[in-house]
Amino acid sequence: MKNRWIALYVENQVGVLAKVSGLFSGKSYNLQSLTVGTTEDETVSRMTICVTSDDITFEQIKKQLNRMVEVIKVIDLTDMPIHMKEILFAKVKNCSVADKAELFQIAQVFHVEVSDIGTDSVLLECKMTERRNNELIDLLRSKYRHIEIVRGGGVAIESISTSCAGRSEYFRLSHQPGNGA
Repeated sequence: MKNRWIALYVENQVGVLAKVSGLFSGKSYNLQSLTVGTTEDETVSRMTICVTSDDITFEQIKKQLNRMVEVIKVIDLTDMPIHMKEILFAKVKNCSVADKAELFQIAQVFHVEVSDIGTDSVLLECKMTERRNNELIDLLRSKYRHIEIVRGGGVAIESISTSCAGRSEYFRLSHQPGNGA
């Protein structure tokens, strides 16, 4: 059992999200994360889904998704080079002045934004990988008693430069005379 990632291109219509999530619940597959947003084409949405499963179950999931009329394309991102981020808000409440100063330092180290501050609380806004967000949550839980966490699911896109050869080709082309190098 491991986390698997799927990107779905689906028709942007009422009920499509319910049908996709219904497929998962009907088969008792547990979704770890699901995010949906429109693409450059307003008639198409992209879903990024994380599910924990074994190899056989994951293959079944992909086949069942491919059979759905509203699904345009299924992309298995599990073993693909990708760029992935998730959004997270962390509100630390009942802070002293010293706590606030430390939270500003933590924000600098983690490269997160302090998006709001009150008399006794600080709100951090994070757009990092799931692993990095988990590390931040663990640190906050170890230091502060009153925290509130809100997470959005991950969004992912396939990498452009997937190999050293691709990166060297980019470097070679972009650093030729006349290319602004």
